[in-house]
Amino acid sequence: MFRIVLTLIFLTTIAWADVEVSTAAGTPEEELKDMVVVGMQSIVSLNQLVTELTTRLLQLTLTVNDMDDRVKDLKWSVKEETAVLESLKDQVDSANEALTEVSSLRDQVASAGEAVEASKTDSAWQALHMAAAAACRGSTASGGAGPSGNAVIPKENTRSCDDICGATAYNVCDADVSLIGRPGKAADYTNPIGYFYNYGCGTPGNTDVNFDEVKAEEGRIRAENVTYYRFCCCRMA
Repeated sequence: MFRIVLTLIFLTTIAWADVEVSTAAGTPEEELKDMVVVGMQSIVSLNQLVTELTTRLLQLTLTVNDMDDRVKDLKWSVKEETAVLESLKDQVDSANEALTEVSSLRDQVASAGEAVEASKTDSAWQALHMAAAAACRGSTASGGAGPSGNAVIPKENTRSCDDICGATAYNVCDADVSLIGRPGKAADYTNPIGYFYNYGCGTPGNTDVNFDEVKAEEGRIRAENVTYYRFCCCRMA
């Protein structure tokens, strides 16, 4: 392209010089000499222009190459960062899975804890019922005689044991017992670990609702405010 431009400029210069020479006075040799001088000057100028353009083109080429290297570096950096992000994503996914497992384990532990607490409460009520059965065994005049196993029935606070036993198959009342036991292991041989009363079967006796197991809250048996519970000792006639 530079050669084409150079040729056009050269021809234009010669044509312009020819016009100038033709209008001036002088011999043909002088005219030819002038034309050669003008042409040489034009060539020198064009060579300088070509040199400048070549230098600029080289600079642009270097700049483009440098930018290309930078683009390659940026692409490599992006690739590395993408790999890091993918690794972090995998770690986050693993952490979320671990958290899910921890949450599941926490729920299982909570459920197990609730089951243990419920079992402790049930065991406490069972221990009280066994104590009531023992109290009834010792409170009956006949020692627990009858055609069938004798029964211990929770006493409603507003009714007598005659009424409560009479409403069941174990329709004879032998005793109305009231029991309380201290929590924890005994530490000596002088302090009581429990108390009892033996009320008669014919009256409601102490009507305190806190002595009524059926009306008590589920966990009251394990509460710090230990209280009496009352039972009817009933047998079949």
